[in-house]
Amino acid sequence: MMTIEEAEAALHGIIDALPPEVFVDLNGGVLLREEVKLSPNRLADDLYILGEYRYEHIFGRYINIYYGSMLQVYPQLSDERFIEELERVVKHELTHHLENRARERDLEVEDERSLLHYYARHPLGEDKRP
Repeated sequence: MMTIEEAEAALHGIIDALPPEVFVDLNGGVLLREEVKLSPNRLADDLYILGEYRYEHIFGRYINIYYGSMLQVYPQLSDERFIEELERVVKHELTHHLENRARERDLEVEDERSLLHYYARHPLGEDKRP
């Protein structure tokens, strides 16, 4: 299992390998947070937020990556596979950033569709949605 220090180093490597243009206006950068974050849209304690793009008037634009959530979702991955998933999450959140700057919502719509699939296949069923 990858430690948070190892994940932080891997995150820096992922960021350094990307073109600087994708980080324009991301004034708060990409932060690795230790906590586990559950989705407020979950039906049970089984839907984790791995990363989130934030745009706030006071703090600006930044990305949180939740190391604790990633450990919950991927507890048995090798370090190599964990880094691949970390990179996937970073790129997903950076896509939100780029779409926000371009005033596009394609990935938001896709995320909403994924949430509907979660509801449809969840044992609690659609009638128990929050």
